[in-house]
Amino acid sequence: MAVRDVSLRVRAGTIFGLLGPNGAGKTTSIRMILNILAPDSGRIEVLGRPSTDPGIVDRLGYLPEERGLYRKMEVRRVLRFLGRLKGIEVRDADRRIDKWLERLGLRSDSQDWSRAKVEDLSRGMQQKVQFAGTMLHDPELVILDEPFSGLDPVNAQALKDTVLDLRRLGRTVVFSTHVMDAAERMCDEVAIIARGEVVADGTLESLRAAHGGSGRLHIRFGANGRDRASGVLADTSLVAALDDHGQAVDVDLADGVSPQTLLRALVSHDVVIEKFDRTEISLHRIFLDRVGATGVEAGVSGHG
Repeated sequence: MAVRDVSLRVRAGTIFGLLGPNGAGKTTSIRMILNILAPDSGRIEVLGRPSTDPGIVDRLGYLPEERGLYRKMEVRRVLRFLGRLKGIEVRDADRRIDKWLERLGLRSDSQDWSRAKVEDLSRGMQQKVQFAGTMLHDPELVILDEPFSGLDPVNAQALKDTVLDLRRLGRTVVFSTHVMDAAERMCDEVAIIARGEVVADGTLESLRAAHGGSGRLHIRFGANGRDRASGVLADTSLVAALDDHGQAVDVDLADGVSPQTLLRALVSHDVVIEKFDRTEISLHRIFLDRVGATGVEAGVSGHG
């Protein structure tokens, strides 16, 4: 069983993250959306039409996790070929190729990688070329399978910036990843999949609310502030839980208690405070809580 009763709804004009460890069912779900694989049951609608509608495919852009470029061909020839598959004439394709290569930093006055063979490009540059091929026909819905896998920070940031630009242009983007930082910074909504099932989905705000609200308070004391704060921190009407790090603590507030209430109590005891911050629960923490070791496919560490 690859996926089981997966139900997703993606709003137009948003970035949607499909998150999960290796082997969770992300790529299988994407391939069903694209009608590459047929589901055993259920229905899939893409852009308001059944996914089996042959008219849908040219409105989609798909970047697979596997590299799909011909290594011995020049970059421009590969992209022309991909453009022709979408019905784009050579002259129009060249114009679009130049635009995307310039946007992705692969073509400038001093350097033009369009004449290089694919095999002469770094992995990150090949990923950019493949992304350009995904975008040549100006798709309404862009589906990216592990787009940041293996990219160095510079190339990963360039791709993230481009994806965010697509949202500003009103495009819809769905991407799978196990890189929680990228998802947290970019996504409007996410779904977390483990062992083929959706274990959490919604906006980041709703997921945080379901997993401890807006997070914890981080307090760092100065001088003998930690000693003076002991009585306040032991007050269960104010503090529900406490992680003690010596001169700093992480605090879960009791129900109905605001950060200002706790701060006033500490100040009234002449506590010296160097830092008093509200920290949001991270998507990484939510992911670990919802997936855990049981959500990782047998033989897979889940760290990748």
